[in-house]
Amino acid sequence: MARPLIPNITAQALLLTLIGAVCGCKKSEGPPPTPPTVEVVTVAQRDVPIYREWVGTLEGDVNATISAQVSGYLLTRNYTEGSVVTNGQVLFQIDPGPFKATLDQAKSDEARAEATQVRWALTVERYKPLAATEAISKQELDDAVQNEKAAQAQVEATKAAVQQAQLNLDFTTIRAPVNGVAGLASAQAQVGNLVGPASGSLTTVTTIDPIRAYISVSQQMMTDVMERRLKDGKKLREGPDPEAGVELELILANGSVYPIKGKVRFANNQVDVKTGTIRIVGEFRNPQSLLVAGLFVRVRALLETQKNVLVVPQRVVTDMQGRYLVAIVGADNKVSIRPVNAGERSGQDWVISGDIKAGDRVVAEGVQKVREGATVNPVPFEEKKVGAPTAAAEEKR
Repeated sequence: MARPLIPNITAQALLLTLIGAVCGCKKSEGPPPTPPTVEVVTVAQRDVPIYREWVGTLEGDVNATISAQVSGYLLTRNYTEGSVVTNGQVLFQIDPGPFKATLDQAKSDEARAEATQVRWALTVERYKPLAATEAISKQELDDAVQNEKAAQAQVEATKAAVQQAQLNLDFTTIRAPVNGVAGLASAQAQVGNLVGPASGSLTTVTTIDPIRAYISVSQQMMTDVMERRLKDGKKLREGPDPEAGVELELILANGSVYPIKGKVRFANNQVDVKTGTIRIVGEFRNPQSLLVAGLFVRVRALLETQKNVLVVPQRVVTDMQGRYLVAIVGADNKVSIRPVNAGERSGQDWVISGDIKAGDRVVAEGVQKVREGATVNPVPFEEKKVGAPTAAAEEKR
């Protein structure tokens, strides 16, 4: 008796189904994923200078406003605007004619008063023996003595008038009071104009060597500096230069550092209650006149040098809600996320401490692709130019 064919067909169909399932499973697994490429830097250990930086303005030690002390017509302007002038150099000349005439008149009055005083002095000498013999009355002698005193007073008055006339004549020649740079002449300081005390400023002369830098420092920073000075055994106030040990550097508008270092000249004697800052005055030599009053500059001070500290670029540290984390790549190329303590910043570097040591490799580029325990392909980090593709971008391409 022949067997039915249906069971054999069913068994064959089941076998084909299992084979297809096994083949399908192997095909879906595929090759393992390639570890992502990240760029790493090595944790360095070195001495780190700690700077503080502020925005400041430059001003001359003296900003002398040049004005006319007497009224008259301006005859000449004897300097070039923007040039260096010396103490006593003639800047302007006012017409001296009227003042010379006034001086001559005052001298004439003085001579007349002196003659009158001499006449009364001789009269007194002549009256004394006559009054003694009662040839003249005592009243006549007293009147002569009083007239001599009045004549002497008149002489003193005319001498004062001569001095005032001489001062006014001298004021017609306007000189530079200090060595410095002469500014632009005002609209009133044109030859032929009538100038005087009411005309206002004719020009300014500003001393620029040395030149001062004015900055505002927070109360906390001043307290830190004072505590550091006490710790180093230095006085808080040392004569006119309270911060003589603090050197300053100027960073100019183009980013270059001014080659001559300065010193803190003095600090203001009170804190600005509106801003909570104290005004600090630094001083820099300026022999080449490179620094100009009114410039905005950055002023930098070296406060201390931290010895043998761990340093990484700031870009490797991730701020997660107040916690600082770094991704460390171990010898097996696996990632370990560790918290660190962030300290002072020095340029593009950051002083850190914690569960980290010198020589550790830290992810600097591609940190968004890593997680705890993940395997990565580390390559050395290179600072990229603007617009240059990163290693991660090259990997995608």
